[in-house]
Amino acid sequence: MPKPEKHVFVCVQNRGPGHPRGSCMQSGATEVWEEFAFAFQQRNLNGRFALSNSGCLGPCNGPHVLVYPEGVMYAKVTKEDVAAIVDEHLLGGKPVERLQLPQEIW
Repeated sequence: MPKPEKHVFVCVQNRGPGHPRGSCMQSGATEVWEEFAFAFQQRNLNGRFALSNSGCLGPCNGPHVLVYPEGVMYAKVTKEDVAAIVDEHLLGGKPVERLQLPQEIW
């Protein structure tokens, strides 16, 4: 398999109910992960781009999505946001500003 153009990581950390930091899983990460997987399958993006789930990516205001090689971190991503990340960032080359973490956090 050739090197992918970009690699998308979706945090699926689960800390359990009542944990003081919360977790991406409790914030809807399953739906975000499934929407990315569906979009990759439907649009035949597997191979061109890589998709992986991950543990905690650091900040706790998820669900978080991290795109490399740019190192762009998205926060509070919903399944409705996935199409914008795929269309604008992965395919269009321009990160989705409204979803990015502020630079002082990431």
